[in-house]
Amino acid sequence: MRRNRFGVSAALVTGAVAVAGLAFAPGAAAVVPQAATITADCGLYGGGGATLTATQNGTSATITLSSDEITAPLALAADSVRSTLTLVKAGGGTTAFTGTKNPAMAAGDGVTVGPLPGTVAAGDSLEAYGGSLKLVVFGITITCTAEGPQSPGPFVFE
Repeated sequence: MRRNRFGVSAALVTGAVAVAGLAFAPGAAAVVPQAATITADCGLYGGGGATLTATQNGTSATITLSSDEITAPLALAADSVRSTLTLVKAGGGTTAFTGTKNPAMAAGDGVTVGPLPGTVAAGDSLEAYGGSLKLVVFGITITCTAEGPQSPGPFVFE
């Protein structure tokens, strides 16, 4: 009887440790690469290098764009820029990431928008080249396009 209780207790402890291990295990990176760089042309508003950072949780994904070279033309309040980042799918079509998330920026500060939410499917391969970033600031639409493929390559979602 005593050995039976010990066996049950050991099994319960082992199960609890396994569950705790799963709860605290780091999540696997679902999108590869997690960051990519582009050179963007924003027409009359300038342009330059920018970094795209992607995350994924199931079919939900976010992308944040940040740049020290693309600068705010005026002081901007937090969450005041309406942004749509459209990426091109490898098999055809596009996926849009849209939102109004941005930090407050002083005139001349580097631009950061996002995280911008979007929906992806397993196997989606998304590229900035051929797509666009549209920023609506004080009712004025600024459109930026990538001058070439992103580096190190397209975002591939699991």
